[in-house]
Amino acid sequence: MKFSTKAIHAGQEPDPATGAIMTPIYQTSTFAQAGMGEHKGYEYARTGNPTRTALEQCLAALENGQYGLAFASGLAAESAVLNLLSSGDHMVSCDDLYGGTYRIFERIMSRYQIQTSYVTAGNIEEYEKAIRPNTKLIWLETPTNPLLRLVDIRAVAEIAHRHNILLVVDNTFSSPYFQKPLDLGADIVLHSTTKYINGHSDVIGGALVMNDQKVYEALKFHQNAAGGVPGPFDSWLTLRGIKTLAVRMRQHEENARGVARFLQEHPRVEKLYYPGLASHPDHELAKRQMSGFGGMVSFQFRGKLADVDQVVRRLKVFTFAESLGGVESLVCHPASMTHGSIPKEIREARGVNDTLLRLSIGIEDIEDLLADLEQALA
Repeated sequence: MKFSTKAIHAGQEPDPATGAIMTPIYQTSTFAQAGMGEHKGYEYARTGNPTRTALEQCLAALENGQYGLAFASGLAAESAVLNLLSSGDHMVSCDDLYGGTYRIFERIMSRYQIQTSYVTAGNIEEYEKAIRPNTKLIWLETPTNPLLRLVDIRAVAEIAHRHNILLVVDNTFSSPYFQKPLDLGADIVLHSTTKYINGHSDVIGGALVMNDQKVYEALKFHQNAAGGVPGPFDSWLTLRGIKTLAVRMRQHEENARGVARFLQEHPRVEKLYYPGLASHPDHELAKRQMSGFGGMVSFQFRGKLADVDQVVRRLKVFTFAESLGGVESLVCHPASMTHGSIPKEIREARGVNDTLLRLSIGIEDIEDLLADLEQALA
């Protein structure tokens, strides 16, 4: 099946009991068993739920993976991956990454003597140089959050596997519609399904997809043991959102291209980050690695911190809020919101300064989005 067909049908056969086309919401905490060790595949809803199973199978199909696991949030999915590590292990990560990921690396994993080295996102040589004898995992975002840098997944995968290291790729910004890291050599793909996969800003969720059975079994064990699972209604809402993922992503990208071209010419824009522009340093890599450039645009405008508040208050169509990937357009100030947990000196050294704004471009009419930006920046 092609992508759009998978999104609608993978893991979502008509209900065998009733013939219902839509996957039922199995709103139950436990399941009847005929006798000792005799049940219909489900025992307790933390361990497994038919609605969640449908979601996990669909997510795996979309990423061209064998196994999918759904979690209560993206960070719950991250925690499962990090629990593959043991005290004294080491990780290598790209330096431009989500503030919540940095926080769990530095304020939680470090308490268990698990250290992280950060390297320039797109500098492939740095990844190999940062590897130590106790390095067990390489962590990538591509495109990165919020500066939209790209990392050559295939090249880093070759390095990781040469050293017997797992490669994890956060694919949230691209969605599986535009990028499939497993096909490029990644071992685990991570999503905050809160974002594009659900697409309607009404669910918190996360997911992991992989091909290796042993890795799957270890992560599945953690999912059940720690219990950070989504409820059946959240799973159902995410499945509902997935059905329109392809058409939404096409419109997100079309609008993002229009916004990026507009901002590229605007006199108040000092720096612009969008991999779909030929001026982006990773544009050629994006063309090779992705089937589209996504719906995220970041820019730094000429002004001071005080001007940020003026700009975001003037916006009428864009909503000033955290998160991304919904049908509505959002604007975020990373320095005080999504990346506020990163110390100021580290954040600014990486390029996340006080006048950087991150746009999640929705699927509204492009004319309204451009007019809104024009009047807010005027």
